[in-house]
Amino acid sequence: MESAELLQRESFVEKNARQRVQHLVDAGTLRELLDPFERLSSPWLGLQDIVTQADDGVVIARGKIDGVAVVVAAIEPAFQGGSMGEVGGAKIAGALELALEDARAGKPVVPVLLLETGGVRLQEANCGLAAIAEIHAAIVALRAHVPVIGVISGPVGCFGGMSIAAGLCSTLIATREARLGLNGPQVIEQEAGVDEFDSRDRPMIWSLTGGAQRHACHLVDKLCDDDAAEIRTAIARAVAQPVADLPRTQAVDAHLAQLRSLDTSRRADAEWARQVMAHDIHGAGDPS
Repeated sequence: MESAELLQRESFVEKNARQRVQHLVDAGTLRELLDPFERLSSPWLGLQDIVTQADDGVVIARGKIDGVAVVVAAIEPAFQGGSMGEVGGAKIAGALELALEDARAGKPVVPVLLLETGGVRLQEANCGLAAIAEIHAAIVALRAHVPVIGVISGPVGCFGGMSIAAGLCSTLIATREARLGLNGPQVIEQEAGVDEFDSRDRPMIWSLTGGAQRHACHLVDKLCDDDAAEIRTAIARAVAQPVADLPRTQAVDAHLAQLRSLDTSRRADAEWARQVMAHDIHGAGDPS
């Protein structure tokens, strides 16, 4: 790609959570809910001498994308690594549950989740985990009524319990810069040793958990460049899709059989992972 074309792009990754929401929704339709002026900050971080944030690192907004009513939940990766605590998790769960009430009342609102998060906030472990469980339950309930769109854009990636939330989405969009995994590199290294996974080897990490690899392994439906316009177009198309079967999360037996067939004595690499996942057992994945 020509340098001039790259320079003309508007980065989505470089935007903060509120800027990402503002970019996605149609002009004049944005209405932020529980904004920073509500002063809903974590009750636990201050007790541990950690500076809080007035929105607990989560932006919730109603609006429209190409005329379709949406509720967008955007996690701010710059605050506590996008970790999920009691307040931020409750904001997302509450927004999804209200969207479910609207859907059941015949007023569909499509959820769009901007998932750049390390997972549960360790300082609020049980409270954060409870909120993440509520998010999972709400996504599963909503999928019968409206598509649920997940987006992973930046290098913080999506890990822990929120990676399960990403997998539950009707459509999952990612960039090459993004990462997706249940456990982060340092956790894997701590548990399995540096010979299994070197958390300092960034090329190796992205080769296994980066957006391009996850797309090739059919765990991401649409791969985008870090181009704000391209990402918005992909989200708009996903938002407009009708509710469909979701074989990615329904083909449990096929996934288990695939896992049982793996040779766990060998060290995983990107090419082997692609070969293992080459057969798309769930029919998902955008070939582009």
